[in-house]
Amino acid sequence: MPCYSIEGVVPVIDPSAYVHPTAVLIGDVIVGPDCYVGPCAVLRGDFGRIELKRGSNLQDTCVIHGFPQQDTVVEENGHIGHGAVLHSCIVRRNALVGMNAVVMDEAEVGEAAILAACAFVPAGKKIPPRSLAAGIPAKVIRELTDQEVAWKLEGTKTYQDLTKRSLASMKEVTALSAVEANRPRVQAPDVKPLIATKRG
Repeated sequence: MPCYSIEGVVPVIDPSAYVHPTAVLIGDVIVGPDCYVGPCAVLRGDFGRIELKRGSNLQDTCVIHGFPQQDTVVEENGHIGHGAVLHSCIVRRNALVGMNAVVMDEAEVGEAAILAACAFVPAGKKIPPRSLAAGIPAKVIRELTDQEVAWKLEGTKTYQDLTKRSLASMKEVTALSAVEANRPRVQAPDVKPLIATKRG
């Protein structure tokens, strides 16, 4: 993967983490145990430190950056959806940042909170623990149910499983020119979207 030092500061990736070869890591970046970093994610530790703690995931095309002398941290089991942007903020333990959401400087997404897709958390705003926040700017909608918190953790566990699956079997190949007979399917865990969980 493209991995760069700056001023002698080299990114760190725990051997149990999976970082996709197209992700870019620069400078003061620490990827902890059992983490997943998806394709085309950018972790730019050329100003402040970036840290992904145990079991967190950063999905495709996410960007993490920050101001000088300010850390950007995703705590244990943090879950960052496709295309999200984090800048000098903290995502607390077991929280979820939805797809294409933006979390700005000195903001905080509280423990086990869910930030909806496309939400914008302004600088300095704190999203309380176990709450659902949405909108531009993000506002707390309500407290999360136990079912929603459990669903979020189950989704994060699927990314922890993907970390293991990717370390074990992902490799660059040449695409086939036609679909083969009896084409297999990937053996992903059976996790349903939250809307399907609520219908059930």
